[in-house]
Amino acid sequence: MSIFQTLVLAIIEGLTEFLPVSSTGHMIIASSFMGIASDSFVKLFTVCIQLGAILSVVVLYFKKFFKSFQFYIKLFVAFIPAAIFGLVFSDKIDQMLESPLTVGISLVIGGIILLFVDNWFKNTAIIEEENVNYLTALKVGFFQCIAMIPGVSRSGSTIVGGMAQGMSRHLAAEFSFFLAVPTMFAATAKKLLDFYKEGHHISTEQTQLLIIGNVVAFVVALIAIKGFIGFLSKNGFKLFGWYRIIVGGIIIILILSGHQLSII
Repeated sequence: MSIFQTLVLAIIEGLTEFLPVSSTGHMIIASSFMGIASDSFVKLFTVCIQLGAILSVVVLYFKKFFKSFQFYIKLFVAFIPAAIFGLVFSDKIDQMLESPLTVGISLVIGGIILLFVDNWFKNTAIIEEENVNYLTALKVGFFQCIAMIPGVSRSGSTIVGGMAQGMSRHLAAEFSFFLAVPTMFAATAKKLLDFYKEGHHISTEQTQLLIIGNVVAFVVALIAIKGFIGFLSKNGFKLFGWYRIIVGGIIIILILSGHQLSII
């Protein structure tokens, strides 16, 4: 894995982590085009650099993370479903991480849903995080589990899940960002543990690539997250829906036409 490939994946991660377009799906497609998708270190890298992007949430919402103990309990409750599903279906998830076709199909289906989601959930009864109860947090956590399918989008599924529980678009997006912190910490720790259990070791060069990737993803995400919140509050999901349908459709057509998505 070269520095160039590292920078490409890190920039993609930073730009897409908080958008409902699936950062993992985009990194799978990019790594497939670069011919490195099946490499064990690349699989580790695409998970670990998400932590760098997620840490931008801690920086941007620093005061929120020290506001109340109940805030942490809500995040823990919402995190529980993903923790259980992640442990149970870990091997199956790893297999899907090599499938651009899965990403393409998920992008299209998710895109169609995003075209209509603004009309489905017009009534917003919850506009402040303090009004999110534990049951609501748990339900959002189950929506997050859907994003274990590559191409679904963790932020997209949890934002839609929040809106389905009566949250405003703005609050649903913020809660999705907050929930990403424990989720990605756990995912990174588990991926590192599995990597070592499989007999792999991280070289000095690979450590440097991980550091570079996380730093770049962090910086790019800092820039991207504020713009997304503003855009989503004003415009909703339709643009993201059409984007997903177009990109997913192109991927499916390329694969069905015999392309292997490994042109570099």
